[in-house]
Amino acid sequence: MRIRRVVTTRAGGASRAPYDTFNLGDHVGDDPASVAANRTRLATELGLAPGRLAWMEQVHGRTATLVGGAGWTADEPAEATDALVTATPGVAVAALVADCVPVLLGDPEAGVVAAVHAGRVGARVGVLPAALEAMRAAGAQPHRTEALLGPAICGECYEVPAEMAEDVERHLPGSSCRSRSGTAAIDLRSGLWRQLADVGIGKIGVDPRCTVEDSTLFSYRRDGTTGRLAAVTWAEP
Repeated sequence: MRIRRVVTTRAGGASRAPYDTFNLGDHVGDDPASVAANRTRLATELGLAPGRLAWMEQVHGRTATLVGGAGWTADEPAEATDALVTATPGVAVAALVADCVPVLLGDPEAGVVAAVHAGRVGARVGVLPAALEAMRAAGAQPHRTEALLGPAICGECYEVPAEMAEDVERHLPGSSCRSRSGTAAIDLRSGLWRQLADVGIGKIGVDPRCTVEDSTLFSYRRDGTTGRLAAVTWAEP
């Protein structure tokens, strides 16, 4: 089965500044009509049937939610979750980010996919292992699973207090690093890459773009009030 993955940028939407223009987040203060228009355009451009693009109410936790099934439609975002998993071909799952790491997972043999929102807190408490376990329960296997770590704030830009970097490193080994100015920092993609490799994920890809440095992407740390980009994945029926 073919797994599709898409990551959006700021361009091509209906939102006005400071959400300009393709903001897909409905929780950041943007005009709801503009967000709805952007989400409709995304689904249309991806060729997804109405009600087959699933969103989530992200809370920086470690809950993974299974969606899809016969007759299922995405009427409302999945409540209080940071990973969406589906084994239903044609159902797409999305993660919203503006510096956090979007992780897209897929087992093409089983037809099981997941979209994970992995910020500092979620990565620290284990949202990625929770998503992988939910995928396994739906029929996926780590050695067949492919992963994409999407655009996010890079380690050189993610300066944090030394105690915070040490704490995250204890829970997510490989994440501690140094900022561009030599201070304590966190590279979440590095830690998440190691976490994926340690459980035997077959293929791991990394989108190297930094959301802070790349003006075509949304960044909360750079801009404060801003929109959200989406990382979307689905198995083609």
